[in-house]
Amino acid sequence: MTFIRFKQKIARFNTLRNQILTIYIFVMTLVLLFVGIITFHIVSSLLKKNAEEQIQQTIIQVNGRLESLYKQLNSLTAQIVNDMYVQRAFSKEIQGERLMFEERQYLMQVVNSYQTYFDGVQSFELYTNDYKRVFPLNEMNLVERVGSQWVEEIKKQRGKMIWIGKDPTSSRFFVVARQVRLTDHSFSPGGYLLVRIHSDYFQLDDLSDQKVENPSYTVVIDEHNQKISSNLPSHLTSILDGGGKEEKDYMVVKQASPLTKWKVIIVTPLESLIKGTDILKNAIILSGALGFVIFFIFSFFLSTIVAQPILKLTKIMQRGRNGKLKLSPPISSTIEIDELIETYNSLVNDINHLIQVVYEKELIRSQAELKALQAQINPHFLFNTLDTLYWSLIEKNEEELAKFVLNMAELFRYTISHSTQDEWVTIREEMEHIQRYMEVMKARWGERFVWKIDVSNHCLHVHIPKLLIQPLVENAVLHGIGNKTGIGTVWIIIKECVDGKELLVQVKDDGNGMDEKQLHLLKEKLGKRTISSMKGSGIALMNVNRRLQLYYGEDRELRIESEAGKGTCVSFQIPKSR
Repeated sequence: MTFIRFKQKIARFNTLRNQILTIYIFVMTLVLLFVGIITFHIVSSLLKKNAEEQIQQTIIQVNGRLESLYKQLNSLTAQIVNDMYVQRAFSKEIQGERLMFEERQYLMQVVNSYQTYFDGVQSFELYTNDYKRVFPLNEMNLVERVGSQWVEEIKKQRGKMIWIGKDPTSSRFFVVARQVRLTDHSFSPGGYLLVRIHSDYFQLDDLSDQKVENPSYTVVIDEHNQKISSNLPSHLTSILDGGGKEEKDYMVVKQASPLTKWKVIIVTPLESLIKGTDILKNAIILSGALGFVIFFIFSFFLSTIVAQPILKLTKIMQRGRNGKLKLSPPISSTIEIDELIETYNSLVNDINHLIQVVYEKELIRSQAELKALQAQINPHFLFNTLDTLYWSLIEKNEEELAKFVLNMAELFRYTISHSTQDEWVTIREEMEHIQRYMEVMKARWGERFVWKIDVSNHCLHVHIPKLLIQPLVENAVLHGIGNKTGIGTVWIIIKECVDGKELLVQVKDDGNGMDEKQLHLLKEKLGKRTISSMKGSGIALMNVNRRLQLYYGEDRELRIESEAGKGTCVSFQIPKSR
């Protein structure tokens, strides 16, 4: 009982004004939330974007410095391999002259003299074309030093410097290599140069933004994903792969150098990038709350102004609930309300008119039903009359005429039955009806009329629409045999198709047939959907063709073959199961 009272109190507030007010408030709330969230997101994204652009500038500086160091290494190695004494020494080697110990000592002094111009170099190594070490003096060859894979890669570069990375013998050094190409021998390979570089040479601590609370970290990796320089703590290394769950979120900015193929990665905490967004968030919340209060006040007055004229119109409409609808007097309001009242008055006039029309139609329909009941007596009277005539002929021993009258009665009964159950009949029933029709026609045409029915026994149980075949037979008798002098024959053939799923029905005659022009005209008539303008034989064919499409689908149609002087064949296919 308490719930019902509560529900009734709630229903009192379900007014148009309250609905408009609720919708306005709901929409405004969504708008404020949407604008606030979008504004916060845009500003936060803008801060992140600006920070990312600054980091990109830092990366460009880092890449610039790394490329400068790389170019210095490239220039240094190029000077060594093109040094006159180095070229002369390796020319002797490829000519089969072994370098003396003094020559090797002098060669080492020449090469090591370049080390004074490059602080990061730890040592130089020279190897002959057959991978033997020239200096330092020991038995290790080039393949043992760096591996066969790197030797092949050095050869592919054809004199260009190649970055190998970590020294296989010591992780504190990096190794670059270059093939010596002899200028006096058409730049043919003469040997190999290896340079060991201190790993501290590529440290970039001075370019990283080091802060105590939220530091940025810089990582440099080569094209083989080997770290060249890094100050990233080990517990944050998973961030480089895009994974890991840390206490803080980090922004990862990457850039690869087209010269060195090295990748510089700067990892920065997001907290340090979006400082100040809390103030923005509070400002957005305060502005949204103030906007909500202002909009609520204006929505209340607006909903009242909109709903008041409609409430007046509702009261006017309620007056006609228990009686005849009456027109509404004009109410001074907006254009829309005036149009609504005008439409209501027009609707009242139309409804009153329709009530009168429906009343008159009900009277006419009642009279029509009475006439239909009377019309049902006519077929019954016809059947009774034919039955009386039949027995009268039997009593007079007129058996042939009695049989004729009986066939006529059965033809009428089969044709004009309107039961929905009789709409579909078996082929056996349709053939019995055709047989009776043929016997009636036999009485007219006599010996000059012959018919043959060829139906497979397993087709007799198939159901088809009533009078689907008989009009074709009638058409063949009247227009095929009737126009022929001499004996005429009609064939009715029903058999299964090759696939066993459909039946082929054929009605043929050996009458006068049609020429190509008549046949073309008849097929054009069959293509039309209306039969009101057709006369003669075409109306029966059109009727059957249209019923085929209605019962079995629009793709079904009659096929007509005819030749002047030889006869006509009308056929169609139907499925065995409907």
